[in-house]
Amino acid sequence: MIKSTVYDCSLIELSKHHHEKGNITVVENNLTVPFDVQRTYYLYDIPGGESRGGHAHRDLYQLVVAASGSFSVTLDDGSVKRTFVLNRPYQGLLIVPGIWRTLDDFSSGAVCLVLASQKYNEADYIRNYHEFIVYKNNGIK
Repeated sequence: MIKSTVYDCSLIELSKHHHEKGNITVVENNLTVPFDVQRTYYLYDIPGGESRGGHAHRDLYQLVVAASGSFSVTLDDGSVKRTFVLNRPYQGLLIVPGIWRTLDDFSSGAVCLVLASQKYNEADYIRNYHEFIVYKNNGIK
């Protein structure tokens, strides 16, 4: 059985350095995030009413940040669901492996920044919810 739960995922306060000319937030490997960032990508121009995500990862850790605007992230471990609203660029949602995620409710102009612990690997994805439940219950990789 894959034991990760939605309670292993948490909001992380990122350092916010205020300056009269604008703020800056710094993210550093193994200091700010508990992994080495191997890939960074961002989602933007998401049409109203659309969802993103809808999958889980076997081994990948992610830190999800609302770099601009807001959106909600619903996490599901096969038993419990938790929803987080991300709307501050100095907060990130740490998502551990073995958690199904769905991103919804994107505001106009929202930018979702994702820092990932691994390079893209299609074999790491679980894209079918039934297969995810089997994986969680039986530990099948």
